[in-house]
Amino acid sequence: MKRPAVLAALGLSLFGPSAANAQSMTLTSADLKEGATIANEQVFNGFGCTGSNVSPALSWSGAPSGSKSFAVTMYDPGAPTGSGWWHWVAFNIPPATTSLPRGAGDAKKKLMPKGAIQARNDYGAFGYGGPCPPPGDKAHRYQITVFAVDVDKLPNAKNDAVSAALAGFDLNSHTLAKATLTGLYGR
Repeated sequence: MKRPAVLAALGLSLFGPSAANAQSMTLTSADLKEGATIANEQVFNGFGCTGSNVSPALSWSGAPSGSKSFAVTMYDPGAPTGSGWWHWVAFNIPPATTSLPRGAGDAKKKLMPKGAIQARNDYGAFGYGGPCPPPGDKAHRYQITVFAVDVDKLPNAKNDAVSAALAGFDLNSHTLAKATLTGLYGR
C-alpha cells in the first residue's frame, strides 16, 4: 500500500487535519457573521483607523476528543506586506474552553483563561489588534481561526515574545482540527 493510501486508511492526511475533523469543528461569533463587514467596535484604533479595537466574542464546538489545548489567530492574507498581517495570536488555551468573551484579546484586561498566552501582533502590541487596511484598498479578508491542538503547550512558542511565524510552525505540526470565520473590512 502506498503512503497516501495508508495515511487515508488511518484517517490522516499529508496536509493537516482530516476532512472529517475539519468539517465537525465550528466557530461562531455574536459579533461577526461569516462574510459580513466587521463592526467598528472590532476595528483597530490607530494607523488612521478610529475603531474601539475590541476582539469579538468567539464560541466553538466539535473539537476532536484528543484536543489538549486551543489556539486562536486572526490573519489578513491580503495585507500589502508580502507576508500578510497577524492581528491576533493566542495559544495554550485550556481544553475545557469553548468560548472567549468580547474583549478577551485585550491582554491588560486578563479575560483569557488561565495559562493562555497572547503573543505580539504585527502592530507590535500584545493581544488583539483589529482591522485597519490602507485607505482606498478593496475590503480585506480577516480570517479568525480556532485550532484544536494535540499538546497542552506549544513546544517552541514558549511565551508571549514568540513570533506569529513560530507559533504557526507549532500549530502546523500539532493541529487536530480547525474552524475559520472570515470577516471583511475596507476603508
